[in-house]
Amino acid sequence: MTRPTITSEHNTNCTHVRIAGEMLTHSLEAVEHDFAAIQPAGGDVTMDLSGVEALDTGGAWLVADLARRFTSDGAKLQFEGVLPAHAALIDTVSHNIPDDPGQLAKPRSFVDWVEHVGRGTFGAWQDTLSILGFLGLTLHRLVRTFAMPWRLRRAALVTHMEETGFKALPIVALMGFLIGVVLAFQGATQLKQFGAEIFVVELISISVLRELGILLTAIIVAGRSGSAFTASIGSMKVQEEIDAMRTLGLDPIEVLVIPRVLALLIMLPILGFVADMAGLFGGALMSWIDLGVSPGMFITRLKENTDVWQLAVGLIKAPFFALVIGVVACWQAMQVKGSAQSVGQRTTASVVQSIFMVIAIDALFSIFFSQIGV
Repeated sequence: MTRPTITSEHNTNCTHVRIAGEMLTHSLEAVEHDFAAIQPAGGDVTMDLSGVEALDTGGAWLVADLARRFTSDGAKLQFEGVLPAHAALIDTVSHNIPDDPGQLAKPRSFVDWVEHVGRGTFGAWQDTLSILGFLGLTLHRLVRTFAMPWRLRRAALVTHMEETGFKALPIVALMGFLIGVVLAFQGATQLKQFGAEIFVVELISISVLRELGILLTAIIVAGRSGSAFTASIGSMKVQEEIDAMRTLGLDPIEVLVIPRVLALLIMLPILGFVADMAGLFGGALMSWIDLGVSPGMFITRLKENTDVWQLAVGLIKAPFFALVIGVVACWQAMQVKGSAQSVGQRTTASVVQSIFMVIAIDALFSIFFSQIGV
């Protein structure tokens, strides 16, 4: 590789600049300071590029920037020995250099930080009002769909039930099974110290049925189905398909949101029940292997010491989790602003907000059931 070089000679009325070597991006660091050090000296300028062996966009930018500095000072510029391909590249780069290079951002002061916090707070308040309005609109369309069921798009509903429910069964069942195994193993390790291994049954049943089964299922659904909802509707927003729906007199909430939310409302309780059963099976299997608690003994203690309300408490939360996941995912999709980058950002925000809301609602339910003694 020939190292790039630049030399300049100043005469009375002319400046001669000679550039040689391979002007390629990975080797330009050696001559950047040399290019910057050359200053216009008045008069005509001749730029000799006959020694340039190779040129890419980075090298063309350096040459074009130097030429621009000369011409901005009123000098008449002339190229010599430049290959046609190099000349075309330099000309293209020259026409695409912005006229205003812009200014570096000023260091942020305390006042700027306060302004940023204020704008963020106001934006969060606006988003809260927007999502509450979207929730109200979705609930209105749900009630109208129940009152006029012929308006429901059954094919879309079945499709989304398959995508959000049936195809999620393997991962949900595996997650529930592993949670049961982990609870049994960790619980046995601690309970052995007190000779209370048999109470591992209550530990598994209450933890899985009441909290972990439906909570982790909702988190998986939020990451799997919620992100898919945001990405699919957001892509339609980018391609202006939603605007086309409104032009045709179709309601995007009724066409796109209601089938997805209904699919979650139907399938999330089923997925939660599957996770509960898989968790109990995993816990029973690990208790049998590690503690010697037979399946018969496990089932007996499960019947005697675990109320059906433990299962009901978990499943009661499922519709609320489903509604939150569906509404947040679809609302984020409606906020997409016409670019693929916006789709990615909104999809990430959808998953984060859905999981946060699911955990917050689960905490509120825990406090509520504790207060009423369930």
